[in-house]
Amino acid sequence: MRTPPAGTDTLPAGVRAWGDRMFDRGLWLTAQAIRRQLAAMPHDLYLIRLIHHLTKTPFPGERLWTADQLTNLATIRFLRLRNREGCDVYLHPYAEDRNAGYILLDLDAAHPAVLDTLRRDGLEPCVVVQTSPGHLQAWLHLHRHPLEPALATAVARRIAHTYRGDPASADWRHLGRLAGFTNQKPERRTPSGYPPWVKLLYARAGLASHAEHWLQSAASAPRPLARIESHGPQIPDEAVAPITPPHAIQIYQDCLRRWRITERFPQPDWSIVDLWVARELFSQGALPVQVRAILQLGSPQFPRRHGHPQDYLRRTLRAAFSRPAPPPPVCGARPTCAEIPRPAAAPPGWP
Repeated sequence: MRTPPAGTDTLPAGVRAWGDRMFDRGLWLTAQAIRRQLAAMPHDLYLIRLIHHLTKTPFPGERLWTADQLTNLATIRFLRLRNREGCDVYLHPYAEDRNAGYILLDLDAAHPAVLDTLRRDGLEPCVVVQTSPGHLQAWLHLHRHPLEPALATAVARRIAHTYRGDPASADWRHLGRLAGFTNQKPERRTPSGYPPWVKLLYARAGLASHAEHWLQSAASAPRPLARIESHGPQIPDEAVAPITPPHAIQIYQDCLRRWRITERFPQPDWSIVDLWVARELFSQGALPVQVRAILQLGSPQFPRRHGHPQDYLRRTLRAAFSRPAPPPPVCGARPTCAEIPRPAAAPPGWP
């Protein structure tokens, strides 16, 4: 390695100089990992989300990137800097309000041999990432065209259940870690106190050979509740099975338990959690009157300090209903539709 030019300090670890140029080995390794991962799961756009490991809040300015933009060295330098500041780096192939054809299988607690089982069963992963020692994530390419959210979630849940994946990650647009950065979770630190690298273990583009079988199986399964569309007719309140206080508390507390809210957020903002719960219930097909009852009866210490509780509930339901979506990736599994009562009767024309 050449001596640094006069008037400069020693070069950072991993940086070498050749004449007037410097070679950053860490930057090169991260760029190589990103290129390999994206090449194995090709798509037009990728959603990148940076989440700080302490505050659990997303970094401002979330945006969409093409593969070329994401592999640009200036972009990678920016992401590496945010990563060093404590942000975890997540991505997901983006297809607006549909799934891009990729499913994330989080193998946090599964045996490593499950990868061989997946391949034998025709669910060959296109990407396998080690998020920390003993913890894996696999991306499965199931279709070349976008999938409807309900179908993508159904097949993700079936695969996660069959292969002991984490049900917290089994939904239609769950984010996975981007290789080449460090895992900032404190509980994943190495014995020496350093954050482990997110390593790319396998990358090869291609559809899973038995993907069509899994999609057909998920599509033919009965759905407990029909999804509500914003333009659909309203079911009268008297036609809906009532939500009792114990039932509402059970549903709400089950969300908290499965999403590990109190573990991840020592002092949760219950207004945000209410919104997450409402979005989740709407995504399963719950009716507005049911969601309102669950929040009113099940949300901790409700109405808390809200001066106009009913106005707060209306605003929360309106925000959740306008964009039903799964909770952020820091959350866990979703409550089952069977926990929400069906309408006792439906007016003519209701699906």
